Amino acid sequence: MAKHAHAQWSSKMAFVLAAAGSAVGLGNIWRFSYLVGESGGAAFVLVYLACVALVGVPILISEWMIGRRGQKNPIDSITELAEKSGKPKAWALVGVSGVLAGFLILSFYSVIGGWSLNYTLNAVTGTFSGQDADSIAAIFTGMLASPGTLLLWHSAFMLLVIGIVARGVTKGLESAARAMMPALIVLMLILVGYGMTTGHFGETLAFMFSPDWGALDGGVVLAAMGQAFFTLSLGMGIMMAYGSYLGEDVNLLTTARTVIILDTAIALLAGLAIFPIVFANGLDAGEGPGLIFITLPNAFGNMSGGVILGLMFFLLLTFAALTSAISLLEPTVEMLEERTSLPRVTATLVSGLAVWALGIAALLSFNAWSDFLIFGLNIFDLLDTFTAKILLPLTGLGAVLFVGWALERKSVEAELNLSATGLSVWNVTARVIAPIGVILVFIAGFM
Repeated sequence: MAKHAHAQWSSKMAFVLAAAGSAVGLGNIWRFSYLVGESGGAAFVLVYLACVALVGVPILISEWMIGRRGQKNPIDSITELAEKSGKPKAWALVGVSGVLAGFLILSFYSVIGGWSLNYTLNAVTGTFSGQDADSIAAIFTGMLASPGTLLLWHSAFMLLVIGIVARGVTKGLESAARAMMPALIVLMLILVGYGMTTGHFGETLAFMFSPDWGALDGGVVLAAMGQAFFTLSLGMGIMMAYGSYLGEDVNLLTTARTVIILDTAIALLAGLAIFPIVFANGLDAGEGPGLIFITLPNAFGNMSGGVILGLMFFLLLTFAALTSAISLLEPTVEMLEERTSLPRVTATLVSGLAVWALGIAALLSFNAWSDFLIFGLNIFDLLDTFTAKILLPLTGLGAVLFVGWALERKSVEAELNLSATGLSVWNVTARVIAPIGVILVFIAGFM
């Protein structure tokens, strides 16, 4: 087997951009802002930030710590650390679960990424111009009904992902994050600027930020906890893989804070960009994915400058999808690269083609295989449900329990560099609060 020279991020900023890019995905562009608006505004944001601090941060740091201490792919890192700590090799299942989750998620995530690419072309060619709501809906349903169209765009999206990841950590992942994250922020700020001119920016601010403490109940707290978990790309093997490229000079706690601030700020900016357009056109803010692919195209098609604004929005969406997608492929590529004699490019091709093939089964769920159900779910929904409700919570729970209870104390202390009081706070959150939070999210997923 060829000896693998382990790559490193070139700087802390490169790592922060890559980690934030992974966290900022398609769901962030609409789901977080919608949750804020419907669940108590500023009250929800405060609950969300508390959940991030108590659940998200311990798991995020645990995953980074496993990667950095192991300096290998998620499976081998946790296996080696378990052996050094005198713990069972069965802990390796946490790494297996994470790598599998990232692989499975990318198979259907790429299909949605393909929709975004398709809509970018539709925006630039003026397809949405002058269309009414029914016509826009027909464009979306027509796309879903066509296996050929979905396959074309799914393939194009995966080709972009493979091309970036094959170039390696610094030339691929890092360069993509350095280019796309600033572009994403600039596009979003321009759209927020437009939102300020619609006459409905005040309504958006009230929708998103007026505290409604009466809206807070157990369900909202669980929603905030779930969002805190999923928005940080936890449980997917990503942060373990990204942590393995991290140098010893990076402070995990301050870096986690930076990533979380960036992720949350971008999610809130997305709301400030989207909802003024929604309200100005009398549209429904709570439509979820339909908001992106039906409601907003309808608005863009019937407003002054809609072609330009539509192009900018779907470019933004594509950048968000790509920065997440490349991170989803990385754990599998790293594992293949280190566990076989395959060079980086070949490992990426093998991984990418396998994801692409599974994605074909996912996209056929919308048309030719729509009647093929497993446990009452089509393949697309089965992949989504299995990863979101089972693999991600279990992987995140396993990672924080491993670092909290199994990893050598001196390793944890060396990584965190905290005072005695700080270590006590860490132990309570990592050993008790975060695991309980994940267990609650896990149980809520089946209720």
